[in-house]
Amino acid sequence: MTTATLLEPRKRSDLLRTVGFVALPLVILVWSFIDLTLGRELVEWIPYLASGFAMNIVISLSAMALGTMVGAIFGILELAPYRLVRYPVVAYVQIFRNAPHLVLIFATTYIFPFEIVIFGNYLPFPDWVKAVIGLAIPASAYVAEITRGAILSIATAQWEAAKGLGFSRGQAMRWIILPQCLRRSLPPWMNVAASITMGTALASLVGVHELLHAATDASTAVRRLDFTIIAYLVVMAAFFMLCYPIARLTRRLERRFNAA
Repeated sequence: MTTATLLEPRKRSDLLRTVGFVALPLVILVWSFIDLTLGRELVEWIPYLASGFAMNIVISLSAMALGTMVGAIFGILELAPYRLVRYPVVAYVQIFRNAPHLVLIFATTYIFPFEIVIFGNYLPFPDWVKAVIGLAIPASAYVAEITRGAILSIATAQWEAAKGLGFSRGQAMRWIILPQCLRRSLPPWMNVAASITMGTALASLVGVHELLHAATDASTAVRRLDFTIIAYLVVMAAFFMLCYPIARLTRRLERRFNAA
């Protein structure tokens, strides 16, 4: 079997995704123009749907920022020489890397209080912040494994050279090892980002006003079967148009780094 034959399924898959990237929004537009009343209803609800989608983006960015910060630290601690440090971190990573996102979102929603009292002042604890924490937990576990694998993939000669130059282990990690890990970690990190972005739709189940929740509100208010279908097609198109470029960029980075 030739290399060209092996690449054909991947090329067909990329072509189908590219066609879907263009076709799905086009179907929505054509359907709306065919039925003018449906189009007017959709135009009226677009700002409401857009506000929900903005919340999805805020939740995904916040969860990835928090998860990346915690996960990078935990990935380093997984390689700590002390068992009292290493074992709890490894247990955290193994538990939450395999935990369902929905369970973690429900857990954080009901574990954390609805209000926080600070010096006698009652401050609300928004549900979307709880969703951020619920998604940041598995994100941190995935990033920890990515960081650990990237560090282990660095040749031992790098450590020996750093030691020969008089660097401590911490200095070698900071100035020599981690900069090299960044390039190796970026493609899998982007895959985690796409997965967390898709998982933000689960926040609708705990009352967060995001795109899926907004689409449900719109379909309930309009009460038309065709509008309900088109509203959920908009949800699919929005997530697809957000995640597909991330997937394409990840593929491109993987090819570039492998070539390097």
